[in-house]
Amino acid sequence: MFETRGLDLSALPATTTVERPRSPEHGDYASTLALQLGKKAGVPPRELAAALAEELGRQPGIKSVEIAGPGFLNIRLDAAAAGVLARDIVLAGPAYGHTATLTGERINLEFVSANPTGPVHVGGVRWAAVGDALSRLLRASGATVGTEYYFNDAGSQIDRFARSLYASAKGEPAPEDGYGGAYIAEIATAVVAEAPDVLKLGEPVALETFRRVGVELMFAEIKQSLTEFGVEFDTYFNEKDLHDRGELQEALDRLREQGHIYEADGATWLRTTEFGDDKDRVLRKSDGDWTYFAADCAYYLDKRKRGFDRVVIMLGADHHGYIGRMKAMAACFGDDPATNLEILIGQLVNLVRDGEPMRMSKRAGTVITLEDFVDAIGVDATRYALARYSSDSPIDIDIDEWTRATKDNKVYYVQYVAARTAGVARNAAEVGLTRGEPGDFHPELLSHEKENDLLKALGEFPAVVARSAALREPHHVARYLEEDVAANFHRFYDNCRVLPMGDEPITDVHRARLWLNDATRTVIANGLGLLGVSAPERM
Repeated sequence: MFETRGLDLSALPATTTVERPRSPEHGDYASTLALQLGKKAGVPPRELAAALAEELGRQPGIKSVEIAGPGFLNIRLDAAAAGVLARDIVLAGPAYGHTATLTGERINLEFVSANPTGPVHVGGVRWAAVGDALSRLLRASGATVGTEYYFNDAGSQIDRFARSLYASAKGEPAPEDGYGGAYIAEIATAVVAEAPDVLKLGEPVALETFRRVGVELMFAEIKQSLTEFGVEFDTYFNEKDLHDRGELQEALDRLREQGHIYEADGATWLRTTEFGDDKDRVLRKSDGDWTYFAADCAYYLDKRKRGFDRVVIMLGADHHGYIGRMKAMAACFGDDPATNLEILIGQLVNLVRDGEPMRMSKRAGTVITLEDFVDAIGVDATRYALARYSSDSPIDIDIDEWTRATKDNKVYYVQYVAARTAGVARNAAEVGLTRGEPGDFHPELLSHEKENDLLKALGEFPAVVARSAALREPHHVARYLEEDVAANFHRFYDNCRVLPMGDEPITDVHRARLWLNDATRTVIANGLGLLGVSAPERM
């Protein structure tokens, strides 16, 4: 039995959460366990804290435990216990930071999902960066993730797209409700090259050719753009398949079985107001046509049938109205909307040049595209810039700031640490300095204040990854890399020389610091990798 000072502590949890205090004066880690469990243990929190401090003080690697206030525990590790983390991180390599916090969860993550009527625009670019980073975080936290792009190659948007291509091929202006931009002319020319006689055909047949071939070309371009941006989807799902396979009728039948369907005014309705929606929704119109919402229902059911227990959908800023109806729809199927369905809303992005938002694309004509972003600041900067802000906040991306080789450019600031740590490793090899075998590592030699600060920062990485995944907020990883890892590494580098100077002999201190240098590179590379950003060896 775990007893200290006459107190039975056996009922305490096997694990608990500790935090890094804001002030170093409060130790390496802090815990409120005594405050949380004092009442349950039947003793005043400060008395419980004293018992815990006494027991913790006996544990190897703990230098001291102090009690503060009504029962806070401030814990300090000895240098060896703290320093061993550097070796553990290097040996873990790409796996460091991975956790099992979401093990067992099967998550379907849908993002971008633009119809193939034009290049990926600025809103889609944000979701491409954030969604892909989120998929990496979820997988790093143990979840089974399927990424999905949902599109429709039929409907009114595609009709306008086909008519725009047809008009361009004939040298006519775009229809009043059509699409403009140089890309329309490019694709129209490509359609004619693939089907040389298309303009000799009757208009209905010609339009069908421009629709079919134009969509194929446009979607191939979208996929290529996303691939070059580092984004690959597990599934590209066509809404048309739901119709062809009879899944809309299947969804309707399932909802009818649940008792939420009724007929009125010749139409078929879903009683979503029973679950908080502002009005009931039509699934099938009086003329027999299905609504877009019916396809939403069928698509959600399709994902659930494929074994995903959580469906996460990323939508643009103009889709707030979808949340209520989609949550109600999940409830109508008998699901728990809070558990089985998540809808994330992303806010607007502006690409800014000379203090003014860019409004026109050279190629798309009306909107800023993925290519515009990448041409302006590059893939790494685009992905990092879009992922480092909370997606529910509007942002301006200043071209000058994100192309400047200074610490004000946050991706440069973080990547510079990756390059500097790689440079240290190269220079170490040139002078014959190696880390040595893991068993020869002396972690107690990492006793400098700046070494300790860096070690504490590196030790936070798994918790940052887990928190970012749980909150669906990749920006926490970016801020951690900037504010904790990069900032502390620069202070360590300025105060603790890794390489011997001149004829100075190589010592165990140099080797220990090389372990810490390489551990920092591991964390920087792993963190940037979760954001889909490279960790260069030279800059």
